[in-house]
Amino acid sequence: MYRQKQRMTLTAALVLVPLAAACGSEKADSGSGSVGAGKPLTGVRWSVDSVTVGGSTHRAPADAHMKIDGSRAEGSYGCNTFGATAVVDGDRIRLDKTMSTEMACEKEPMAFEKTLASALTDGSLKAEVKDGHLTLSTDDGDTVKLSEAKDAPLQGTKWNVTSLSAADGKAQLTFDTKRGTVSGSLGCNHVNAKATVRDGHITLGAPSTTRMMCEDSLMNAEKTLLRLFDGQLRYGVDHRTLTLTSENGISVRAEAGK
Repeated sequence: MYRQKQRMTLTAALVLVPLAAACGSEKADSGSGSVGAGKPLTGVRWSVDSVTVGGSTHRAPADAHMKIDGSRAEGSYGCNTFGATAVVDGDRIRLDKTMSTEMACEKEPMAFEKTLASALTDGSLKAEVKDGHLTLSTDDGDTVKLSEAKDAPLQGTKWNVTSLSAADGKAQLTFDTKRGTVSGSLGCNHVNAKATVRDGHITLGAPSTTRMMCEDSLMNAEKTLLRLFDGQLRYGVDHRTLTLTSENGISVRAEAGK
């Protein structure tokens, strides 16, 4: 559930930075946006590394991040997610209309979220980007340090299917671009096929599978996944999320295994 917050939070601070889409070969350029010449901010997923308040540094939870696209910023404090609008004036950033979820999380992430929000409630922040690192500073000298998050590689990553509830935690695919193959599980049966990756597309061959029978919901999920094979797919990797879209309109999302 989202709520409107009138005060400026870290969320806002992070969201503010307008950025030009600086992406890998699997992403499209979204335009120009920067704080300082030649230092892109937008379209980049920034992992929060730490927040320093009053000389005391607090390390961020692994999932804390933010990404700015155009005038919109979204991310996670580490447990709760947030969204905000961003206003940039030169190298100063201000976040407005911040909204966040209100989940109860473990003690450590919640404590960090409060510290982070408290550090970014005193107006505009100064943004500096250098060598893949972003620093947001308050006028009192408190700082939030972030680093550019790299996308998980398509090759060799175990991609766990998350968009089909029946197969969640059971279906996974691994691409071997050197051998030109894909293998894994459809949720019940194992699968192997040829896979050619080129120019943002994957061409999958006819699937070879085992022939076990499982519960109906799982078999229906398998039928959906099988429709990805024996044809060409568009694919995109955004940090640790893989999206596969077939020519017949089937779209599947998967998360990189940890």
